[in-house]
Amino acid sequence: MLAWLEETAEAVRAGAVSADDLIAVLGELRRASAACADASDWALLAAREEGASLRQIAPVFGKGYVRAPAARLEKLHRQALNSQQWLEILRERASV
Repeated sequence: MLAWLEETAEAVRAGAVSADDLIAVLGELRRASAACADASDWALLAAREEGASLRQIAPVFGKGYVRAPAARLEKLHRQALNSQQWLEILRERASV
């Protein structure tokens, strides 16, 4: 990703990439980011279902404590109780 960013930055500096092109790339990156967040949420739910503790998961969130994954799980549980339900929600979103 860093290599792509460096190449793109160089192309922008050289005037080879327009603002419209950058806006299109921005849209693609935002959609990819949202898709990765959805996949991350699924993996979090699935890991808990498989017995992973919040202490095991916490380092992935970049924190040494369990508040970050616990808060994310709490928010997710308002929508889905398990990874299968989350997958169903994602399928519904994709079909709209």
